This record gives sequence, C-alpha cells and structure tokens, in this order.
Amino acid sequence: MHAPKPALSVSQPRGLTRLGLSAKLLLVTVLFVMLAEVLIYLPSIANFRRNWLNDRIAAAQVAALVLEGAPEDGLPEGSENRLLMGVGARAIAARVGGARRLLSLDSMPPPEVSRAVDLRNLSWLSAINEALAVLVSPATMPIRVVGEAVGGADFVEIVIDEAPLRRAMLKFSWSLLLISLLLTGLTALAVYIALNALIIGPIRHLAANVMEFEADPENPRRIIEPSLRADEIGEAERALARMEATLADELRTKKHLAELGLAVSKINHDLRNMLAAAQLMSDQLIETRDAKIRRFAPRLIATLGRAIDFCQATLAYGRAAEATPAIRDVPLRQLVAEQAEMLGLGEGKQPRFENRVPPELSAPCDPDQMARVLTNLMRNAIQALTRAGAEAGNLPVLTVTGGPENGSVALRIIDNGPGVPERARANLFQAFRGSVTPGGTGLGLAVAAELVRLHGGSIALEPSTTGAIFAVMLPARRANGH
Repeated sequence: MHAPKPALSVSQPRGLTRLGLSAKLLLVTVLFVMLAEVLIYLPSIANFRRNWLNDRIAAAQVAALVLEGAPEDGLPEGSENRLLMGVGARAIAARVGGARRLLSLDSMPPPEVSRAVDLRNLSWLSAINEALAVLVSPATMPIRVVGEAVGGADFVEIVIDEAPLRRAMLKFSWSLLLISLLLTGLTALAVYIALNALIIGPIRHLAANVMEFEADPENPRRIIEPSLRADEIGEAERALARMEATLADELRTKKHLAELGLAVSKINHDLRNMLAAAQLMSDQLIETRDAKIRRFAPRLIATLGRAIDFCQATLAYGRAAEATPAIRDVPLRQLVAEQAEMLGLGEGKQPRFENRVPPELSAPCDPDQMARVLTNLMRNAIQALTRAGAEAGNLPVLTVTGGPENGSVALRIIDNGPGVPERARANLFQAFRGSVTPGGTGLGLAVAAELVRLHGGSIALEPSTTGAIFAVMLPARRANGH
C-alpha cells in the first residue's frame, strides 16, 4: 500500500485578504466612487471660483456704466463708495474710449496686489491650479481681476480681497463633500446589493459546494445542482456539476479497485508461496524412472515458474510507485548492447539482433530505468519471434534504431514477427489488459510506459506492414535546459 501523502500546508490569509469578497467589493466600489468625486471636484471648484469672480466683474461692469455716464465733475459725494461696497471691491477701473476711469475707496493709488487673474483667457488647467492655490495658500494681499466689459468699455478690472472668495469656496467644498459622501454611500450600497445578488451570492454558493464536496467527495448528494442561468456563472455551475459527478464516480471506482487490489495482493502472496512449494516438489519428478513423467516434468516446472513470475510481477506492480529518475547523459548504443547480451542475443543465435543505434547518440535519462524499458520491449519482441516466427518465411530479426527527431531522441524496437493483434492495441499499455501473449499480464508494457512518462517522454506503437515497431521518444535536453 502507498504511504499517505502529507497534507499541503496552506498559509493563513493576512491583512486585506481576510476580508470577504463582498467586503472587498464594497471597499473597491467606495474607493472608485470617491476617486470619481475627486475628479469631479477639481473642475467644479475651479468653475465655482470663475463664476464667483465673474459675478464680481458683472457688478463692476454696472459701476463702469455709471462711470461712463457720469458728468465731467464726477459722481456725487459718497456714490463711489457705495458702488465699491456693492461690488465688494477696493477699486474698480474701466477703460472707456481710450480713457481709464478709476473708482477707489482710498484717496491713494490702488494697493499692491499679490496676484492677478485674467478671466478673458483663463484655461481650465490654469483655473484648477489657481483654485487649489486659493484653498492651500491664500493671498495675504488683495488680488487684481480683469474681465470682459459690455457697452462702451474695453475691459473692467477690480481689486478685491481673496478672503471672501476662499470662504465661499470652502463652504462650496463642504457642501459638495456632503453631497459626494451621500452619493457615494447610495451608489456603493446599490452596487453592492446588485453585485451581491448577481455575482457574489452565486460565487459563495459555488465555494460552499466545493468545500462540502471536498469533505465527502463520494457522496452524490454533495454534487451541485446547477441553476438555469445562461451566463458564465451558470456555465461554471454546470461544469462543476459534471466535474464533481465524474470525480465521484472515479473515486468510488478507485476505492473499489484499491480494495480489490489489496485482496488480490494477499491472495497472490499466499498463491506464490504455494506455487513455490509445488515447484520444489516437482523438481524431484525429473529423477523418476518413468519416461512419461520425466518428459512432462520440465513443462510442469516451466509452467510453475511462469506462474510464480506472474505472482511476483503482480506484487511488484502494486507495491509502490516508480522512483524519480536519476537523470544523466547515457550512451544509448552501449545500453542497448548490454540489454541484448542479458537477453541472450548475439551472433549465431535466433532471432538475429541488429544494433543500429549510432555510437555517438546519447540521451539524458536514468540508465537503470531505461534498461528496464528496453528489456521489456526487446523481450516482448523475442517472445513474439520465438512463438510465431517471422512473416513470409524470413529469418526472425530484432532491430533497434535511434537518432535525433523533432527535438527529441527516438529509439525504435523493430521486429518482423506477426505484429500486435488488433484486439490488444486499444489497451496496449494498461496493466492486465494490454497483454499480447496468451496468459501474459501486460505488466511489461505498462511499466515501460510509466518509466518513459517519468522521463517526460512518450511511447507508442507505430503503424507498420510487417511486425511491430515500438517508438520511445525521450527529451533531448534535461529539465533544467542543460
């Protein structure tokens, strides 16, 4: 039996990852809505400042019209101050007909200003920068504002204090902030409710079902019942239902096979012991004087030997998984020659053996495991040639070829025997199902396929008109690229 695999260590989530999907969605929604409000606020506050100053310029234009219609000796006493106080300016200047007219609260020249604003050619970017400057670093001295004039005046300019403008902008900002917070809350709540109903709820249902199925995957009641949704979540539910149904069937089947394999291993172990005892007793039959018994005794011993080998192979196959290959560069021609010698192939022996692997050909592989692959494939070819002989009366020949092919190293074990029966091709590399010889187990090909897959390669039976050709494809480079 295989040792149980250690449970995977999963680190606990920290920080924001502890938040649920709904909380993360709500947080992201609020952040993006606030970002949108900030992007809206900047042009809004700039436009508010522009309109506030335009209102003062409009009031100053009225004063400019009064100046334009004033008599030569000027306005009545006190009228200028009332005009200036109505506009909220310290001074108003207008150029009418090339002459500049001035209204001022002070008898002295207009005070110095900290900055000037020309509303006639103010861009949006400049308006935003100047509006932020008013909020962050207000002017300590008055500012001069120039705007378009109507009537006979060419332009109107005013000198005003910036403090009233800043107070108005702060009041507007607070009002906009309260409205933004209200809209953000309502928008986030509406988005949260909608997405929670449309997406988060179904995803929670999927996650809960996966955890329930993980706790008892063999229970058919744990398989999710997909809804009738036609969107991606509905497709995910149906795909999950199919996957869970398939996995539940596979787990039940594998559990039954594992229990059956354990029982077969126990029976096989006892059967091997009994067959070994029978083989020891049958050895004594060779010494009997009965010619008939002496003639059949070797066959009986050979049959018992094959039965013991079958039991041993079955136990070895079910005992443990193959080890990870110890990869190194291996000369393949020499490896093939060694296996041929172990199998008794050589000059003057049948079948004839031809090693056509180039001497310089090598591949990164585990030499012991690749030797097992070659032994299994070459033994199968020898058995086929010995049992049925070569086709069309030719001498039986076993050939091994090799060479680079499409970025891989290819080895082909070729014989001119009867070939692989059609009934055996479908399950050729499956244990106990892919045997090509009567009474065989098919373990040789199953083990060979497993070993080749561990190397990252592939094994296949290639089409041929005569005999059988087994192709083993190995990566030409190691996994690390060297």
